[in-house]
Amino acid sequence: MPVQDLTPQLRTRLNRLEKLVGVFVTLAALLLLTGLGYYLYHTAQRKGWFLTKAPYFVYLRSGAGLKVGDSVKLMGFDVGQIMEITAAQPFQYDDEGRMVDVYVKFNVRYPFYGYVWSDSVVKVKSAGLLGSRFLEVTKGGTSGTTNKLYCVYKENKAHELTEMLVRSTTQKPVPEGTYKPVQKDDVYWLEVEEPPELSAQMDEMLRSVKATLPGIFEMTNQLHRILDNANMAVLNLNTLLVGAQPVVTNLNQAMTNLTLITATLNTTRGALGDMLLPTNIQQELVLLLPNVNSAVTNVNTNLVTVVYNLNQSLESLAGITSNLHHQVDMNTNILGEISSLIVNADDMIQGLKRHWLLRSAFKAKPTNAPPPLRPPAQSPKGATSR
Repeated sequence: MPVQDLTPQLRTRLNRLEKLVGVFVTLAALLLLTGLGYYLYHTAQRKGWFLTKAPYFVYLRSGAGLKVGDSVKLMGFDVGQIMEITAAQPFQYDDEGRMVDVYVKFNVRYPFYGYVWSDSVVKVKSAGLLGSRFLEVTKGGTSGTTNKLYCVYKENKAHELTEMLVRSTTQKPVPEGTYKPVQKDDVYWLEVEEPPELSAQMDEMLRSVKATLPGIFEMTNQLHRILDNANMAVLNLNTLLVGAQPVVTNLNQAMTNLTLITATLNTTRGALGDMLLPTNIQQELVLLLPNVNSAVTNVNTNLVTVVYNLNQSLESLAGITSNLHHQVDMNTNILGEISSLIVNADDMIQGLKRHWLLRSAFKAKPTNAPPPLRPPAQSPKGATSR
């Protein structure tokens, strides 16, 4: 229905409704713009869009796990972000003569760039198991060096970068603590500590595991042989225990008997003597002991008599030897007479050997000794014949 066909009351109400919708839309737009501005303001504060930023760069072996816009950390805080990641020029070397592959540029915002000194180092760290990495700048003055350290950038009261430290290298040595004015494209180079990335570390670990697998398999084979030997030893021990059961039974019976014996010895007086000497042997010993005592007494008496007689015989023998010694001392020519007697007896025997009647009695009996050897015959000229 056209508006002009409406009654005046309806047209008035419609105008009021249009005004309310316009006010609502205007307020919604204002709220949206306010929220957007608030979000942009806090994002700018968080990202440091309105803060002074100091540029730095490093050279890496690999850019894996890094991307533009990633945060840069210092002392655990997000102090900047990566601005550029690109490949370095082919066969490009840094100021220390090392070949570089990847160029990474990042910035550090105010006031954190005041902690970056000439001994600060950029460390590349892993951010998870998926290969992500991030950059962390170390605080200046923590390297432990004794050289004088300098802040990389100087600023004015408006927090604008005015001067940058000139890095001293071995190729282009400069005086220590030399600064130059900051130009538009000036970027300060920091040293980097870059461990191998996670994939390279995993590859290295896999190679190490692959190299050690033969040793592990050999170890498992040895363990299997040891377990087989242990199983065999257990089976042999089981067989030995089964065979030792009779021995254990006999030993148990012997221990029972020993217990009974010890109980008997403890409770009965003279039980050990009763076991060693039965009753019949004790009676025989009682009857034998008086006879043994009498025999010992007789032997003792007879032994005294024999010793007395032997003493008398020795005294008589001593008297005879004494008389003989006295006779020898009294007759000093007895030895000469005995010698003459022996010489005369020998002369008599020799005379008997020469007598014609008794000569045959003293002939030597023939023996089985071999005949004496004949001397060799001599030739007329005195040579020995062959």
